[in-house]
Amino acid sequence: MSEHKPIHVIGGGLAGSEASWQIANAGIPVILHEMRGVRETAAHKTDGLAELVCSNSFRSDDATSNAVGVIHAEMRLANSLIMACADAHQVPAGGALAVDRDGFSDAVTAKLADHPLVTIVREEVATLPPEDWDQAIIATGPLTAPALAEAIQEKTGREALAFFDAIAPIVYRDTIDMDICWFQSRYDKVGPGGTGKDYINCPMNEAEYNAFIDAMIAGDKTDFHEWEGTPYFDGCLPIEVMAERGRETLRHGPMKPMGLTNAHNPEVKPYAVVQLRQDNALGTLYNIVGFQTKLRYGAQKHILQMIPGLGEAEFARLGGLHRNTYLNSPVLLDHTLTLKGRPGLRFAGQITGCEGYVESASIGLLAGRFAAAERLGNTPIVPPAETALGALLGHVTGGHLAHEEEGGKRSFQPMNVNFGLFPELEAGSLIDPETGKKPRGKAKSIVKKQVMARRALDACKAWLAA
Repeated sequence: MSEHKPIHVIGGGLAGSEASWQIANAGIPVILHEMRGVRETAAHKTDGLAELVCSNSFRSDDATSNAVGVIHAEMRLANSLIMACADAHQVPAGGALAVDRDGFSDAVTAKLADHPLVTIVREEVATLPPEDWDQAIIATGPLTAPALAEAIQEKTGREALAFFDAIAPIVYRDTIDMDICWFQSRYDKVGPGGTGKDYINCPMNEAEYNAFIDAMIAGDKTDFHEWEGTPYFDGCLPIEVMAERGRETLRHGPMKPMGLTNAHNPEVKPYAVVQLRQDNALGTLYNIVGFQTKLRYGAQKHILQMIPGLGEAEFARLGGLHRNTYLNSPVLLDHTLTLKGRPGLRFAGQITGCEGYVESASIGLLAGRFAAAERLGNTPIVPPAETALGALLGHVTGGHLAHEEEGGKRSFQPMNVNFGLFPELEAGSLIDPETGKKPRGKAKSIVKKQVMARRALDACKAWLAA
């Protein structure tokens, strides 16, 4: 038994699960409050912890030149539960880290349930944590229940911002026509657990593409009456919204044909390509990459079956739409994710204004470590800005700037981790390790990312040692 008073974590998603793990591994009891099992959400299908409701991809796992891969590596260094379970339930996805969503969620749930310092309580927390909890983390994500969301708004005195998020459809593998489709990763890229043939590709000629665009624009869509005026997050736009922005938009987005050669007809370059990615370890389910949609189910099935190779496709899940909410965190939270004016109350995950699975989990990791440090009587040490963790934390807690030319009122928007959030390199540090010279042209961008990645991992190791 621990001598310490427990820390309460509200929400058992990626951020709450990671925060609980970090706290418990610091020797402090955790009470994890999760309402699923008592009250359902509009998007979740199970009561498992860390359920993935959209894609099954954690995106790039390249820690040498990709900011997402760097944050993966930093989280692994910090003994991340989310990354350990993702690695253990990986499915092929080219250069990306994708997981069997059920196996992943089951593993996170089991690890926390088996930890002697973690107590999982199935209940809805409808108000802000009581003062006598004194250390608590709200990690209820973008699907925060209305009662708690209202309590947060009353406390902050500010309106939470909101945006729509859409879910991609999932197809049964054995209903895809492989006489039309073929396996290939873009540019034949081989990633961890991959072979260079990790995606199913559905080719379209120009006429098929235009007919598809017309059908999407005309298709029956979800009614937004109660959510009117809520903006979309550009990183997860429904396909029909992209189509409405310009006929060629999808050809330069999720349906771009670059880096792909039709194995059945290599002489003819596809006008557009729809890709599907393995969604479970058995390889029986594939999700349609980038095809988040707000089309109603009847129209959705008809339109998706217009895609060559999916004419007889059967769907394990059609796409859907849910509302996400997040705080104006740069105004409301301090540099340790604590709500200003309420010591000991932290926020973590997507509700803070980060976007993406690993980003959400990483903010949970930090919130857990900060809360644990305070419980142990120590001052939390924030990660250096040069790290991916520090760069993302900086964006959430102070990196957003209002522009004077816009009246200082530009809204804070969710952000994925990217090298644009990292501090610039010191003058003279950009040297190509192979040539020993300053790189030029396209090589400069590549080398810059590589140098930033190495600097980040070195800084992270030093921070963890401290």
